Amino acid sequence: MSDVMARGTRWKAVLRRRPTVLAVGTAAVSAVSAVSAGGSSAEEITSLTEILLLLPLVYLVVAKVRRREASWPALLVFTVLYVVLRALEVVAVPVVFAVVALAVLVWGAVSGDLRRSGSFRAQSLGMIGFGALVLAALMVEPDLGRYLVAAGWLLHGAWDFVHLRRNAVVSRSYAEWCGVFDILTAAQLVFLA
Repeated sequence: MSDVMARGTRWKAVLRRRPTVLAVGTAAVSAVSAVSAGGSSAEEITSLTEILLLLPLVYLVVAKVRRREASWPALLVFTVLYVVLRALEVVAVPVVFAVVALAVLVWGAVSGDLRRSGSFRAQSLGMIGFGALVLAALMVEPDLGRYLVAAGWLLHGAWDFVHLRRNAVVSRSYAEWCGVFDILTAAQLVFLA
């Protein structure tokens, strides 16, 4: 009887950590893909560079609309936008994400959020910092770029865990998932390339 209860307790612990389990599963699929391809390809590193720009954009938008429950829908919208832009190959993904970020920043400035909201101001600085890191990664030689992107993913993972600990800006489930996924992605970039 106690063995059955112990297993039930373990499953409850796993269920409480659903975002972590989802992040580990998602990162594992990505890692298996990289290993089967013989390491992270230049195309995969470019994709991870572009996606790195998407991550702080979710935080920026959620901070602007002041609705933590918008975290997952914002991620879904930006992910669909990313997939569509990559498929069409008409406009560079970083350009579109930068334009969206600029529009949100201008919206925040016009509405006064840059003056009044410490949260929006922090997310604006984060967007600018991560954007600068993405730009640098795209402009340097590919091997150095890979390490800059890995550093960006690692830093964004830390950013997520700070927000999870503070219970701020995005939903807790999103911050947990994103933090775990980001750190595992950084490790993939360093060790599976």
